[in-house]
Amino acid sequence: MDHYTGDSPFVDIAYLARSEHRVSTLVALTERPRSRSELCELTGVSSSTMRRTLDEFGDRLWVRKDGYQYVTTRLGEAVASGMEELIDRVETERELRSVWNWLPEEISEFPFEMWSDLTITVAEPDAPYRPVARVKSLLGQTTTVRFLRPEVALMDLCFDLLHRLVGEGVDATLIDRPDCHAYFLSTYPDRSSEMVRQDNFTVLEHDDLPPYGIGLLDERVAISCYERDSGTVHAVIDTDAPAVREWAKSVYETYRSSARPVEPRQRAE
Repeated sequence: MDHYTGDSPFVDIAYLARSEHRVSTLVALTERPRSRSELCELTGVSSSTMRRTLDEFGDRLWVRKDGYQYVTTRLGEAVASGMEELIDRVETERELRSVWNWLPEEISEFPFEMWSDLTITVAEPDAPYRPVARVKSLLGQTTTVRFLRPEVALMDLCFDLLHRLVGEGVDATLIDRPDCHAYFLSTYPDRSSEMVRQDNFTVLEHDDLPPYGIGLLDERVAISCYERDSGTVHAVIDTDAPAVREWAKSVYETYRSSARPVEPRQRAE
């Protein structure tokens, strides 16, 4: 029997991409042998469609039949692995695409493999506070808080938790613009007055901060992506990748070294 070769690798790539069940079928067969009925149940396609797919896989030498089951060949395993990697990359790219214009330029310079370690939480029209909720969940797991441009951590959803953490002795340092601190002190006068009197709570200000925020939360880094005009939190990206943490720590320390304490007259009475 003549085996299918096609005119170009793009022919096989296009063949796999045209129907979602084809890649999932090939990947499933790399895990263990499966029958046609099991593959139909797994992918949700009809028996006739699955039979045709398996015949086409067989023509390409990607699978072979073993009794009533099908198994992948080494060729099929290679193709399945490559397609999984491609799909993972495209999924990561699609997530990053929505926040790319808000990311620090340095993030784009990290190896692509590191991007898959990023957790991306984007505000949606029906869920505008998703990024804030993500920061709250990260705050609840940390024993130290270091924030450059901490607006997201000062929003109502996070502030009660931040106030409680400081009261419990968690060491926290916030570096932000003077107008942000003025808002913080005037919006939460009682709790902010209580917090700034704590030895474990430090408030610093800086006149020239980046357009994004950085949170150093133990081993995790949270990057807040703000709308440049309104300051609205568009997304939060967090990761525990060591290289990202080293970059974030360096940026934070650079601004901290030139930040100044909030003047006593600016603190809540």
